[in-house]
Amino acid sequence: MEILSQMWSFLGLLTVLQNVLPSQILSLLHSLYESLQDFFSPFAYFEIPEFNDYCGVDVNDLYRHVNLYLNSVNPATTCRRFTLSRSKSSNRVSFTVAPNHTLHDSFNGHTLSWTHHVETVQDSLEERRSFSLKLPKRHHQAILSPYLELVTSRAEEFERVSRERRLFTNNGHGSYESGWVSVPFRHPSTFETLALEPQLRQQITDDLTAFANGKEFYHRVGRAWKRGYLLYGPPGSGKSSLIAAMANYLCYDVYDLELTKVSDNSELRALLIQTTNRSIIVIEDIDCSVDLTADRLSKTKRTAPAKGSSRDHESEENGRVTLSGLLNFTDGLWSCCGEERIIVFTTNHRDKVDPALVRCGRMDVHVSLGTCGIHAFKALAGNYLGLESHPLFDVVESCIRSGGSLTPAQVGEILLRNRRDCEVAIKAVISAMQARILGAEREPIEYEEMAKSPESLERGLMESPENWETSSPGRKKRKDGGGSVSVSWEKKVKFLVRLRSLTKSDSGRRGC
Repeated sequence: MEILSQMWSFLGLLTVLQNVLPSQILSLLHSLYESLQDFFSPFAYFEIPEFNDYCGVDVNDLYRHVNLYLNSVNPATTCRRFTLSRSKSSNRVSFTVAPNHTLHDSFNGHTLSWTHHVETVQDSLEERRSFSLKLPKRHHQAILSPYLELVTSRAEEFERVSRERRLFTNNGHGSYESGWVSVPFRHPSTFETLALEPQLRQQITDDLTAFANGKEFYHRVGRAWKRGYLLYGPPGSGKSSLIAAMANYLCYDVYDLELTKVSDNSELRALLIQTTNRSIIVIEDIDCSVDLTADRLSKTKRTAPAKGSSRDHESEENGRVTLSGLLNFTDGLWSCCGEERIIVFTTNHRDKVDPALVRCGRMDVHVSLGTCGIHAFKALAGNYLGLESHPLFDVVESCIRSGGSLTPAQVGEILLRNRRDCEVAIKAVISAMQARILGAEREPIEYEEMAKSPESLERGLMESPENWETSSPGRKKRKDGGGSVSVSWEKKVKFLVRLRSLTKSDSGRRGC
């Protein structure tokens, strides 16, 4: 009881002194107390306020990084209370350490702690927020700088992965404040679902990873931190799906640039300036978006102009996008106005693209996308049918080796239509490949007919070779001048005999 009475007396004395002593003396005593506490404490404390000034205008970027970093660690065992939230620009729930609560962390064998302070400003509804970092005083000089670098790098990586990605397209007003409009980018394509050969998939992912982690390398060698990709191949070979997989792999935004909406080179440059870092800029069908190759040809064929004609030609070029403007867009001085950008051109005909656009330094990686190989077909079969192996895969491989391969879009459509029966779906693919080997010039609707009736494969294989030419649906009989069959046709007949034997052996295995 005596101890309690003495404590109450001491508290009463403090209350009297607080009311009697001037505020300057009280502030001095408080500072002296904190100095003594810091001197005898084994820890060092660092305050990180939300704003760099008292006006609440200049946001402290380090405060934001700390908040993101604490979201990236597993706090379940180190803190008991959080504030949960989700913004419109993010696709996940984020948390903040509740006011006046502490979260513990470790770095290089040392224990550190973050405390979230929230104070209400007197005579105001505003709140003053800050994080307090506590770490061992003896090692704070060796710990602080590398630890804050770790916090910043993990915060930027977490922000890149967690934020909602956007798909932009130009609206035809690039010279104004915003020449882009956007929607959420939610394309499901990934490198795991793409119909690519394993070696090509590995090469692309390795190159993308090296690019994303190459900030210091690009700065050291004096190159702009950008990369160019040229994707070429027939329609349906997966060029757009590969772009979506690249964006999902790197967590980049996508800017789909429609050149036909760009009025001139100045607007093209303005659109480039408005793009953000960590983005993929796509120009699809570069060979037919605008007539760029004709620029170079017309200049080489142009003779000495008459008076006034040069001025007319100059005004004509100022009214549209030229090859020179696009070259400066991809590799000129304005192309380095941002960092960590990938520029992708796609085309169905590589030979129609001006060589100046696809040289190294502009398009660094050339990716040829064509028809499905056996590994790409197995990937599609796994995606659409859930199959890892099937006896008819050997027949499909034989068809591919003999020139009957189809594009991923054609194979995917056949598998999609027949996905309820795996064997029917694979036979439908083989039937379409058989038509390709026989040399039939078919429209897409005829491939659909074959997918609906895959039994035509078995019927065709059971017939005699001399009747295959006329029995194939939609097939026109071909004869040379003397009515004899060509050598290439004999090879196709021999291959179909092989298909017949494979089908019989497969039926025998299923019957056992």
